[in-house]
Amino acid sequence: MSEMTLVKPALKWKDAYINYYKEWLESGETMIPWVIEKDPYAFDEMIEFLENNERGVYLPPGWVPDTTYWMMDKQERIIGVTNIRHKLTDRLRKEGGHIGYSIRPSERRNGYATTLLRLSLEKAWEMKITDVLVVCDQWNTGSWKAILKNGGKEDQDFVEEDGNVVKRFWISRK
Repeated sequence: MSEMTLVKPALKWKDAYINYYKEWLESGETMIPWVIEKDPYAFDEMIEFLENNERGVYLPPGWVPDTTYWMMDKQERIIGVTNIRHKLTDRLRKEGGHIGYSIRPSERRNGYATTLLRLSLEKAWEMKITDVLVVCDQWNTGSWKAILKNGGKEDQDFVEEDGNVVKRFWISRK
């Protein structure tokens, strides 16, 4: 696995991000984390939206500030995206957590989720979030294995109205 780094979204990586976005569209899967659903073809607007979210500007009622990073390899190819929420609401405490992350479909099962979560935790700790809640759907064994490899301690599961089980884990700074 080549060396990975987290970068803030920026215009200079537009082509890399469009490539990442297209792969998600072609996969037909639900886009995770939620920020990658944002249409990147108005790229400047998307970047401004992400920057505003980080500053807590123009947030819808009930939303919290969040910071988005792209995980890139040495070739400046986006391998994954992470979104770190600065604090938790009651809803996020049940089913959202502090960190939402994903790996592009073609790069799964290569250990990248563990790396992306480790790098995301480092950023969360820099933000002074010492106890980090990370969640995933029960069926997503790759995600909960990455969480456990990063020191996740299981908490009580949350069952959504449709019966989906959300596994909840806490990771504390050592």
